[in-house]
Amino acid sequence: MTETTKLRLSPIGIPPYSARGITEEFTLDGEAQLARTVNNVLIDLSAGEDEKYKLTITCTDQQMPFLDGVKRGMELTVDSATEFTYMTGGSPAREIASTTDDPATRTEGAVTFYRPRLTMLVADYRLNNDEAGAVCGWTLDLIEV
Repeated sequence: MTETTKLRLSPIGIPPYSARGITEEFTLDGEAQLARTVNNVLIDLSAGEDEKYKLTITCTDQQMPFLDGVKRGMELTVDSATEFTYMTGGSPAREIASTTDDPATRTEGAVTFYRPRLTMLVADYRLNNDEAGAVCGWTLDLIEV
């Protein structure tokens, strides 16, 4: 099978010609625990836990991905195409995607780039089709466990 993206979704997979032109949008999951003191100083009231991510993957291509049978709450392992960064010599905040043919890390000067591996649950997905234009579109919404 021809690989057309660095994105990996396990166990469902991504067939050829279903993920060219893919976009990934990461946002923080949950509400910010920020407040102002009586002296108008902004403080963080969170308990110091690590933030979790929401991920929206969107694509328009010629084929649909393997989404038949996918349900809300289904657990997926996502090897992201998006690179995260940390200072070289430090350590990544997430596990590094390690089972791909493409290197999941690279270093440029004082910055190390890596593609994270995230365990996520399916929140929703949408499919669309432009029959006359021979184009299929899909969006997959995920929330980190």
